[in-house]
Amino acid sequence: MAVNNATPTMWGIHAGELGQANALFLEKGYVALGWHEVSDLSQIPNDQEAFKARVSQVYPNIKPGAVPNFAGQLRRFTYEMKVGDLVVYPSKQDRQIHIGRVTGDYQYNPGLNAEYPHMRRATWLKAVSRLKFSQGALYEVGSAMTFFQVKNYADEYAAALGSGQSAPVVPAIEDETVPQVTAAVEENTEDYILKRLAQDLKGHPLAHFVAHLLGTMGYRTRISPPGPDGGVDIIAHRDELGFEPPIIKVQVKSSESNVGDPEVSSLYGKLGASEYGLFVTLGGFTTNARNFAKGKSNLRLIDGGDLIALILEHYEQFDSRYKGLIPLKRVYVPEPTTAEA
Repeated sequence: MAVNNATPTMWGIHAGELGQANALFLEKGYVALGWHEVSDLSQIPNDQEAFKARVSQVYPNIKPGAVPNFAGQLRRFTYEMKVGDLVVYPSKQDRQIHIGRVTGDYQYNPGLNAEYPHMRRATWLKAVSRLKFSQGALYEVGSAMTFFQVKNYADEYAAALGSGQSAPVVPAIEDETVPQVTAAVEENTEDYILKRLAQDLKGHPLAHFVAHLLGTMGYRTRISPPGPDGGVDIIAHRDELGFEPPIIKVQVKSSESNVGDPEVSSLYGKLGASEYGLFVTLGGFTTNARNFAKGKSNLRLIDGGDLIALILEHYEQFDSRYKGLIPLKRVYVPEPTTAEA
């Protein structure tokens, strides 16, 4: 058994989406990983490519981007984690942050827990209320990964391990991490939405999505068939037959690059008297395009950020197909005060 005599590395670990391995962790004294289909990790050489090959073999339908992620977590748990390292486990059952020390080498033990067979012995040293930590520290151990190294706030967890619990480590009223955490959650959500739209609604399907969005806003729409559309993908109107103004001509671009002045001015040239133009893109607009639209009361440009804002505002009215495409859950995040902003 190798003992780490240097400054111990600190790791974060989760016990499953619903805390399925909580009892294995806290009652039986282990930290463990799932991925039980991969079998004994000690039989794989300490090489990232070898772990990637095993993950790809066991999970042939996995997305390519997930292969190095899963492989890296499994390799680090097997070979990089050392006896003497510290481990932080945020329990969903008791909402405590459990801090412990690794006391055993890697072992493959499906007989003890078939779903979480990759194990290491751990001694839990302290359980600290989540309220004792800054939002940044909580955000770091709330990582989407199952197993990860705690770096940015390791000192805060180490201090909590060596101190009493009579006062918060960082008082919430002075928590400077709130704006960063809130911004990170918002940015991740925006990136997620745009990626889903770009990947699954490339080309004409995005026009159908925008038409559905306009429908949640009270408009009736007619969508041009696939193929050359003369620069107009959707006709939107309020009345049932589409005779009464205002009539909105919509052009939709699923490209993530910036739309230039020629395309915007081309749409504007197709507007008749009392008609409005709406240009929607997942990307952005060049400065020239925005300058062209500036001051034109019957022309509106909607870039990726504006589109996300409309999606979030009208999401609850989406049908099941588009909610399934972009599955979102309403959550609350800290709102920075004037002093924090």
